[in-house]
Amino acid sequence: MVHLPAKDQSNDRNTVRAVERALDILLCFGNDRDLGLTEIASRVSLHKSTVHRLLASLEAKGFVQRHQQTDRYRLGWVLLDLANQMFQSDDLVTRVLPEMTELRDKIGETISLYVRSGIERIRIQAVEGIHPVRRVANIGKRFPLYVGASGKVLLAFSDDLVLDELRTLGAFPEELDLSELKHQCDHIRSEGYAVSIEEREVGAAAVATPIFDRQHKCVAALSISGPVDRYTPSHVLHFAKACMQTSEAISRYLGI
Repeated sequence: MVHLPAKDQSNDRNTVRAVERALDILLCFGNDRDLGLTEIASRVSLHKSTVHRLLASLEAKGFVQRHQQTDRYRLGWVLLDLANQMFQSDDLVTRVLPEMTELRDKIGETISLYVRSGIERIRIQAVEGIHPVRRVANIGKRFPLYVGASGKVLLAFSDDLVLDELRTLGAFPEELDLSELKHQCDHIRSEGYAVSIEEREVGAAAVATPIFDRQHKCVAALSISGPVDRYTPSHVLHFAKACMQTSEAISRYLGI
C-alpha cells in the first residue's frame, strides 16, 4: 500500500488568511484616493510589518501603486482593467444602458444602477443628467445599505439575513432606529419604490425601484437622483412611476 503524504491544512489556512487580508487592504480604499501605511494598518487591524509585506505583493502585481515621494498607496491600474473586463462581459450592465439613457432623456436627472455587495451597495452603471446642476455619479462607489433610496430598495427586497448581518456586524450608526428602518422596508415593498431626501448627502434626493430576475429575486436597484429642490411631491410621483416602468422593462428582459 502506498501512503500519500498528509496534506498540510495549516498551510492552506495561512494562504486563505493572507488572501483575505490582501482583499481587506484593497477594500479600505473605497472612499479614499490614497492612504499611508499606518492608516491602512489601523483600518484592517494588522501590524504594520504584515501590511507592508502584503502591500509589496499587491504592488508587484499592479493592484496598488506607491508614491515614491510620499510613501502613500493608491489603487493600481490592474483593477481598472479587471473592472473594464467585467463591465464589458456583464450582460446586466451593458443591457440596461439604453433603457437608462431613455429614462434620463425623459426625466433629465442622473440615472444610476446599484447592486448589493455584502452589506453595502455599489454603483455599477450611470447616465448623468442633462441639467447644468446635476448629481455626479462615479462608477464603483460603495455606500451603506441602510441609507439612501437605492440602498433601502436593495435591503427591503433582500433576504432577512442581510438585516441580521448588518445588526450582528454593528454596521448601523448608534442613532439609527432599527424598528423604523424595518417599517420603511415594509412600506417600500408595499409601494414598489423608495424615496430619500437628503439622507446621505445634503441637498440631494433620489427615487429608486427594484429590478428582479426570473426567480423574482431583486438583483439591482435603479435610481433617479438630483438636487432636492427638484424633488417636489408631484415630481417624486412622476419620477417613481417612470423609474418603475423602466425597472419593469429591464426585469422582463431578465425573464420575469
